[in-house]
Amino acid sequence: MADPANPRRLVAIVLDEASIGRSNPDVEHERSIAIYDLIEENEFEPIGDSNGPYVLKIGLAEQRLVFEVTTQGGEPVAIHMLSLTPFRKVVKDYFMICDSYYSAIKTESPARIEALDMGRRGLHNEGSALLTERLKEKINVDFDTARRLFTLICALHWKG
Repeated sequence: MADPANPRRLVAIVLDEASIGRSNPDVEHERSIAIYDLIEENEFEPIGDSNGPYVLKIGLAEQRLVFEVTTQGGEPVAIHMLSLTPFRKVVKDYFMICDSYYSAIKTESPARIEALDMGRRGLHNEGSALLTERLKEKINVDFDTARRLFTLICALHWKG
């Protein structure tokens, strides 16, 4: 559970409806869960700013992921644009192995399911490490926050 006294955290995440848009109820549910998990526990601090807690608005522009950070009071802190290109392969592979995992649950042996789950976790960790690296000189996040942000990035790409 997040420490409400800790200023190095996110207190809200807003999805830019103009660039991301709405989707079917299943996708919206996955996005809501990802946001809830992220807000529930995170460590987030833009480099050079210690006036948190923060609000993160996520959108898409020019084939880039846009992180617009403000203080809880609405003061602008930073806008960071990350190319989606480095994430494409890991997100694609992650979705592919997730599909295999969910199919395997119905018919495969426990050993096969465990192997797929290990692969799924490994790809999730790879995506989280990539996000941490891409944010390195912009925003300090711990690994668990990077994992939750990667989950949200995947939820933004999920077609349902």
